[in-house]
Amino acid sequence: MFSDDVAERFDPAPGYCNTASVGIPPRAAVEVLRGCLDAWAAATLDKVGFDADVARARDGFARLAGVPVATVAMPGAVSITTGLVASCLPEGSRVLCAEEDFTSVLFPFLVDPRLDVTVVPLDALLDQLGPAVDLVAVSAVQSADGRRLDLDLLAERADQAGARTYVDLTQAAGWLPVGAGRFDVTACSAYKWLCSPRGVGFMTVRDDVDWLVPRLAGWYAGPDPWTSLYGPPLRLAEDARRFSVSPAWFDVAATAEALEALLAVGLDRINDHDVGLANRCRRALDLPDASSAIVRVTTTSDPAEDLREAGIVATSRGGGTRLSFHLTNTGDDADRAAAVLRSHRPT
Repeated sequence: MFSDDVAERFDPAPGYCNTASVGIPPRAAVEVLRGCLDAWAAATLDKVGFDADVARARDGFARLAGVPVATVAMPGAVSITTGLVASCLPEGSRVLCAEEDFTSVLFPFLVDPRLDVTVVPLDALLDQLGPAVDLVAVSAVQSADGRRLDLDLLAERADQAGARTYVDLTQAAGWLPVGAGRFDVTACSAYKWLCSPRGVGFMTVRDDVDWLVPRLAGWYAGPDPWTSLYGPPLRLAEDARRFSVSPAWFDVAATAEALEALLAVGLDRINDHDVGLANRCRRALDLPDASSAIVRVTTTSDPAEDLREAGIVATSRGGGTRLSFHLTNTGDDADRAAAVLRSHRPT
């Protein structure tokens, strides 16, 4: 069952266990998007008014990520932030990555011939993090199977090694307290666990990071975007907004609503709900509990058709079926998904 405060904000989505692909929005986000479309069609859009939505979105993400709002930027997709980080590393920098990671965290480093990139299994990554590493780049939670990296140990090992840190929070922020301020740079796409439209992405930059250059700076990187439209001299925001790019107005307006809905429910409660449902599913499949909202189940036969017939929306990732549980899910979803998958598991 939905709790009352969740039911006030989200419509049920029975059987939808695929937030790790696309999150389900709260009603307020959908209503805002429709209002934007209506205003666009009526030629009544207030362009300057979207600045308030940008500010609300930055504030909402800052609260979910546990950082000051001044350290939050909105550059778009994760690969944009990864590319910026890669481009700002000195030639010959040694970068450590996980081989199972999402390619938006890997490709911008691998494509840069100036960098010396080492790719190791995720389980070996922290042990390889030593003085020979200049930057470690990794996801907090793996997209394919939901494995969580020990973020406390990552921060500790990186500090001991003197290594810079870049962490993708896309599969974590929104259900997991992440403490983004421990890392030099983080990135996050908002259309999954942040229940936002596709096209919005966040970035955090720690105050003491002096090696990152705002190479993508445009009018929205200025201290007052509406006076940064034309000509020199260079003028940039003093806070992390200098790393922002021109916002996708409609999407940002909806994102501000989505983040406020999540904050109203509370991150601790969301974590308990999401991980609790994932563990309910794991137990029904005789799998050990874990601390992730994502479950990947290997089977001896393809369960896709049976899942569809049971009304379960899941996806195939990394040789198994991936389920991901969020606020619109109930115990019935976990039970029905497990019942189908159990029939495809080894006996």
